[in-house]
Amino acid sequence: MGDDRPEPPFYLRVSIPRQELDLVENGEVIRTWPVSTAKNGPGERMGSGCTPRGWHRIRAKIGTGLPPNTVFVGRRPTGEIYDAVLAARFPERDWILTRILWLGGLEPGFNRYGAVDTTWRYIYIHGSPDEGVNGTPASHGCIRMKSSDVADLFERVEVGTRVLIEP
Repeated sequence: MGDDRPEPPFYLRVSIPRQELDLVENGEVIRTWPVSTAKNGPGERMGSGCTPRGWHRIRAKIGTGLPPNTVFVGRRPTGEIYDAVLAARFPERDWILTRILWLGGLEPGFNRYGAVDTTWRYIYIHGSPDEGVNGTPASHGCIRMKSSDVADLFERVEVGTRVLIEP
């Protein structure tokens, strides 16, 4: 792991050990949110179910203008709004809610290209039911946030914003 580019003035930092996402501006943490990273820990391999490490960028923002708790499948809204009734009907579903920040790796051979490519592993920062974000790694590789938190973050970042995922 090692991107030699200087730290950008504005970026997101995900701490796997702390299960937190920081918004960093000019070296200072402006805001921190709880997250849930992969149950399988850190790692870059396709099919690993791990959260990839290193420098990334937001390659797409998905969900602008949609209501809170909009359900996504394959990055498309299903027309459903998540609630307790829907959760009870589909208890095994891995919920992707409210907003999606699709990540792309920036480190060739580590988290970009081939069998380690973050984009083609479909790794996102996305909304989740609040109980899915409790300080415990539980995702299938993505970075889960509470729906209200991801909506807040979504408004603060742009496509191209850098994201550092720390092991």
